[in-house]
Amino acid sequence: MPDPLKPLLDLEGVAAAAKSAQDAVFAVHRLPANLRGGAATAAEASVRAARASAGIEGANPELPADGAVGDPVLAGALRVAETLETLLPTWRRAPLQALARLHVLAAADLVGDADALGRPHSGGGRLELLAQLVTGATSVPGPVLTAVVHGELLALKPFGSADGVVARAAARLTMVATGLDPKSLSVPEVAFFRRVPQYLETAEGFASGTPEGVRAWLLFCCEAFEAGAREAKSISDAAS
Repeated sequence: MPDPLKPLLDLEGVAAAAKSAQDAVFAVHRLPANLRGGAATAAEASVRAARASAGIEGANPELPADGAVGDPVLAGALRVAETLETLLPTWRRAPLQALARLHVLAAADLVGDADALGRPHSGGGRLELLAQLVTGATSVPGPVLTAVVHGELLALKPFGSADGVVARAAARLTMVATGLDPKSLSVPEVAFFRRVPQYLETAEGFASGTPEGVRAWLLFCCEAFEAGAREAKSISDAAS
């Protein structure tokens, strides 16, 4: 069966951008602080990612001094971040089940009907295809698959609430699962947050399905992976 994502590597600049992104993230893993484990970097990266993800949705990303998070979007993003590592085995084996759990965590304070949590109401066949890609139906580099997972979930909006937080969390899981960022050290979410208008515009381009729209999204994501690696380096440097 042909690889459904392989043609994406023929889009101008995509293969080179994916290689550059992978090299940048690998370089962070080779820093002395991260060779010793990287737990401190990963923990800080997780919190920064959650705050930026909530900020993209319009929430205030600042953590209250007293630790009591009142914003439901930020609270959901932080719950997702706390649970993400434990969801990795499920993501590799049964990604749709992992997505359902991500939505339960992200939208618990946003959805009045508890029965609606974790239940996609759109996406159908495209969600199934996405699950197949995650579980081995493609061999494209990690940056490309991560960008596709992210873009597809933004386009499908399968749950109707907290879809952006879920999409970015699924992208983080894909970064780890593909080996792009095995220790989850990088923080591309910060780059997305700093460029929200372009993030939303290029995501719409991906959703359109045109070659140029898809290419622009893939390149934008690869830029964010490199920026996320720089963010991770700053975390590592501060911890050294």
